[in-house]
Amino acid sequence: MARLSAAVHVQHPTTREWVVLEPGEKPVPELAAEITNADAWEDGELPDPDEGAESEGPPPFGFAPEESAQPEPGPAPQRRRKATT
Repeated sequence: MARLSAAVHVQHPTTREWVVLEPGEKPVPELAAEITNADAWEDGELPDPDEGAESEGPPPFGFAPEESAQPEPGPAPQRRRKATT
């Protein structure tokens, strides 16, 4: 895992808390994926997002999974008939 060359502030992808990472730290893969500025890394390259990544977690905040995006169709509504007098 690459080391940071500068202090960065990132938001944790799960807890949404702000985290401060210091120069020289090796952040965990979840936090490293949030750091998109290449100048923050010692070698000047973004780390591979698949390197050391765990299995897929919950969807990003505010997004629904693909299967629940469309509501299930229910019965078709029936028309009311006028009462005859």
